[in-house]
Amino acid sequence: MFRSNNVVARIFQRQICTPAPGTSVHCARRFYENLVPSCTIYDVECPDHSFRKFTDDGQYLISFSRNNQDLIVYRPTWLSFSCKEEDCDSYDLPLKAKRFESFFTQLYCVSLASSNEFICKDFFLYMESNQFGLFATSTAQIHDAPATGGAVQGIPSIEKITFHLLRRVFHNDFVNLTHSMGVFLYDDLLAIVSLRYQTIHILQIRDSGNLVDVRAIGTFCREDDELFLNSNAQRVAGPHQLPRNHVENGLDHNQINMNNSFLSGIKQRLLSFIFQSISNEEIDKTLRMQCLKKKFYFRFQDYVDLIVWKAQFLDRHHLLIKFGSVDGGVSRNADQYPAFFAVYNMETTEIISFYQNSADELYLLFEHFCDHFHATSRNPLSMNFISSHSNNIHALEQLRLIKNKSSSFSQFVKKMMASLPFSCQSQSPSPYFDQSLFRFDEKLISATDRHRQSTDHPIKFISRRRPYSLKFKIKPGPEAGSTDGQTKKICSFLFHPILPLALSIQQTLFLQSSVVNIHFRR
Repeated sequence: MFRSNNVVARIFQRQICTPAPGTSVHCARRFYENLVPSCTIYDVECPDHSFRKFTDDGQYLISFSRNNQDLIVYRPTWLSFSCKEEDCDSYDLPLKAKRFESFFTQLYCVSLASSNEFICKDFFLYMESNQFGLFATSTAQIHDAPATGGAVQGIPSIEKITFHLLRRVFHNDFVNLTHSMGVFLYDDLLAIVSLRYQTIHILQIRDSGNLVDVRAIGTFCREDDELFLNSNAQRVAGPHQLPRNHVENGLDHNQINMNNSFLSGIKQRLLSFIFQSISNEEIDKTLRMQCLKKKFYFRFQDYVDLIVWKAQFLDRHHLLIKFGSVDGGVSRNADQYPAFFAVYNMETTEIISFYQNSADELYLLFEHFCDHFHATSRNPLSMNFISSHSNNIHALEQLRLIKNKSSSFSQFVKKMMASLPFSCQSQSPSPYFDQSLFRFDEKLISATDRHRQSTDHPIKFISRRRPYSLKFKIKPGPEAGSTDGQTKKICSFLFHPILPLALSIQQTLFLQSSVVNIHFRR
């Protein structure tokens, strides 16, 4: 649509030309090629906080106090200052304009954690209406905790995990809160994966702010499974009274299951599906039995030992569940462990499909329908324009380049599948990460919310339409570069979803004060 790079010419052309149907938002986003962060304030004076992220509507900047006790929320504002000269752009900014308060206004500060609890600073989710935010606090991990009450051996225990929307407390449990891995929010439904008790808690967030239990998937799958088992156990036991149930975290850990007499309901469904799938591969009974011996009975204990690692909503009725070993469930780098994926229907309690993480079929689904793994039903419009290899030709070319360079296709598939299930709300909708507009080094910066190794060289954003045209640069850390080249530094980037505004935060691993730079359009 636009042939000129001049913003005035583009505005005039927008008035007289009509974009093709379905492309109006794409055409509007091209204006960001002209509106880029062109100025940087290095090492800005700011509160010593841990800055988490912007909400996707751009109204709030979420941060936590350095002692991980308090939540501090800011409202982004735009820099304003007076200048007496005719050409203000040629003059340096006044000192007052170089402060954090010139760009952000504190709305409130709320104490979330008690004396022995700390805020999980990697965890924050918000409702699509931005009416509620979900935070978490927890006590310290106990790595050698005994496996009591039906808990999985080898999974650490956290004495108290509190989710703050309205208080929801999990005692002596383990939920992976790093980058929100153990929690997934879809519309008003919340899925919390208890690694220690192997239960997926499904809750609903009401308009009043209450958390309501919908179902718990794990030991039991249907609401009446426990009643059925207890009634049968009473028939066997006769008049003798059964031991009382131990209730914890909204889950009944029945005495029947505490001695591992039964596999859990979700494990029963999984084994049944694997058995049926292998059985249907052969029509001949002799070949079928040989196939079952080789693929099912020989690996039976391996399947039994699988635990749930992560889960995400695909829609309101289906979950994508990742299974693996106990060691992989608590490891920071689980790529080296074998993993399996299952699609589970919550209404029928059936496993619909099952794949190993090296399956070609699963990779093809991932390559062609990647956006379907990002469950976005009522998300803001901007969330529909996050670049992926299933909606952007440049991202697809980059993926295929990595695939062609890989020495082993099987290892390449495992590496790609390691990102599934995707963490909830983990990508920035900023137009500066739109790969149809800008090209950048994804090893140094990307839309995914992750810390990265810091570099003293500026990160370049180059125009896609004009391959050799540098649009802007982002440089974390001090303006003159780091004087200590031996200390390892990491950095994170917070891009505003709408405005040409970004924060770069460089920090060392020794909890020294962060270096915060503000990048904006002057």
